[in-house]
Amino acid sequence: MLAAITAASAQRYMRIWQGGESTRVTLQDIVYSGSGATFQAGGVTYRTSEVDSITIVKQVNVAFSGTTATVDLGNSTDVTYAVSGAHVTLTNTNVTEEMEVELSGSSTDGSLTYVGSYKTKIHLNGVSLTSLQGAALDIQDGKRIDLILEDGTTNSLADATAGEQKACLYCKGHLEISGSGSLSITGNTKHGIATKEYLLLKKSTGPITIAKAAGDAIHAGQYFQMNGGTLAISGMAGDGIQAEITGDVSDELNGQVLVKGGSITMTVAADDTKGIKSDSLITVSGGTFDITASGAGAKGISSGTDMIINEDNNTTKITIKATGSKYTDPVTKESSRCMGIKVTDDLTISAGTVTVSKTYSSSRGIKVGGTYYAKGGTVTADVDATATVK
Repeated sequence: MLAAITAASAQRYMRIWQGGESTRVTLQDIVYSGSGATFQAGGVTYRTSEVDSITIVKQVNVAFSGTTATVDLGNSTDVTYAVSGAHVTLTNTNVTEEMEVELSGSSTDGSLTYVGSYKTKIHLNGVSLTSLQGAALDIQDGKRIDLILEDGTTNSLADATAGEQKACLYCKGHLEISGSGSLSITGNTKHGIATKEYLLLKKSTGPITIAKAAGDAIHAGQYFQMNGGTLAISGMAGDGIQAEITGDVSDELNGQVLVKGGSITMTVAADDTKGIKSDSLITVSGGTFDITASGAGAKGISSGTDMIINEDNNTTKITIKATGSKYTDPVTKESSRCMGIKVTDDLTISAGTVTVSKTYSSSRGIKVGGTYYAKGGTVTADVDATATVK
């Protein structure tokens, strides 16, 4: 089987599947040994008996260069494309085989719009795009999209100013980000990164920096989950990370924020905004948070219902500085205090270290609308709750 695959010299990549996960390697990397019992690919030795399957990758390569872009469809027969300067639109009609798209090069007036209706992998392989017409990366595909930051690469995306796009990087479906490369986002019109459904950062995710967003830095239309990686967020006019509830209340983890690992560094400087905001539950079971809420009436973390803080496989450390003053709405004249953490309903802390400091007497450390369940961990903060259970 392996020999037959390798003979397909026109193909560039294959995927080796084991236990539901896969690794992409070039066909030229394969070295056989042990009478076929083992083989090497990409510097890794595999036992043939432990490999679930091997699939040939259908990949489209898009290379940007200044004001132009070139598209190589490779062995992909169900993809059409249009190029205007360095603005590329790919349309994939295949609904049975997963497509892979690789972006490389740079353009100061370029973008990619991807249209499809099946799961897709998009590789950022050292790409730098500034769009003057809309989103830098617009994924019009309602299925699962794997956005892979290729190891060792630096990638950056910036969208047009005063456009109609929802984000600099927009995904109509489920967006899962992985890979140890870095990504820098500048959102000039609305959000930095936005998804219609969930947004997941995998354990392998490299550093993501959002230094500007005219709206939210990250806006997830169903839920936001962070298993690892590094987020550095600042310069947003809206919230840092927001998860909103969809129209279907039965949707999985609807409106929730889940952080299981990684680190978040954030400055919340705009008035009456939130660093991390959920329409529903917030669950923190690992990770390091360093949040400064400096805007008038700003909140470091704001939960729409309950909040749970514990530790699973990773240490939990939350540090929030509430340095902003009181905010007064210019129209309603209603006031809002700057707070480290605001929980609409119940707060449960079972493990971890939570430290919240405040600057002004009008500020609040932790405000709990319901009951505070102090089950463990180390909490250094003023806690204002309807009731406290220890």
